[in-house]
Amino acid sequence: MFEGVIPAMVTPFKEDFSVDYEGIARNLDCLEKYVNALVPAGTTGEAATLSYEEHIEVVRYVAETSKLPVIGGAGSNSTREALYLAKEVEKAGADAAMLVTPYYNKPNQEGLYQHYKTVASEVSIPIIVYNVPSRTGINTTPELVRRLAEIDNIVAIKEASGNLKQISEIIRTTPDDFALLSGDDFLTLPILCLGGTGVISVAANVAPHLMKEMYEAFKKGDMKKAVEMHHKLTPLFDVLFIDTNPIPVKKALELMGLAAGKPRLPLVELSEDKTEKVRQVLKNLELI
Repeated sequence: MFEGVIPAMVTPFKEDFSVDYEGIARNLDCLEKYVNALVPAGTTGEAATLSYEEHIEVVRYVAETSKLPVIGGAGSNSTREALYLAKEVEKAGADAAMLVTPYYNKPNQEGLYQHYKTVASEVSIPIIVYNVPSRTGINTTPELVRRLAEIDNIVAIKEASGNLKQISEIIRTTPDDFALLSGDDFLTLPILCLGGTGVISVAANVAPHLMKEMYEAFKKGDMKKAVEMHHKLTPLFDVLFIDTNPIPVKKALELMGLAAGKPRLPLVELSEDKTEKVRQVLKNLELI
């Protein structure tokens, strides 16, 4: 479950901004034959603007619709709320929960440890720590990750710090059965080379087959092919972050005829000039 290509799924919306469950099903049809697991209701799924009811129902729908392992987003900057969401996504059928580090209130490393320990002690499914300092304003240090890895059901980290030295240190000093997943599409191949196990990916929403091709080439030891695929995909990695995630990936899916809808406020639709850049990359990759 904690290896390979794992899309951080978008949450498609209808014109009235209600959740488009039929759209989720259509997107799943395009993903399932290429990917190893699914992450609904994470950052790319606009968890920040889903109600608790919507958040839980999206996870439930994906768990009931797909046969793949489901890692439900369950983070909050309130430990009480993160615990509630983790319990609810477990009830909804998620195989694991992913908890972003608490944002805005900026706990210290001991506060982060107690946050994850508290949630882990009250749910039975595995937990993935999600470190994304650019969003949260805090970083989980290798020392903290080593402590967290000692807790039985904290089994992995999604690393989006962009700091390869830190990532290397986490992999070097945590147990072999503790997984590190890339949280940055561009760094997937370097992280695999350091001992990472896969990627929780934005780009896999758009090009799951190409992401799979890169991952499988690496696993087979065909580094020439893996590097070729990395360079082929780099323009896509770049353009999907031409604006705040998930604004560009939703536009890319729309251009491809898949389910997306506009993002909910305060995020707004991609501008015309940036849309043209997305369109050109999709054309170059023969995705449209």
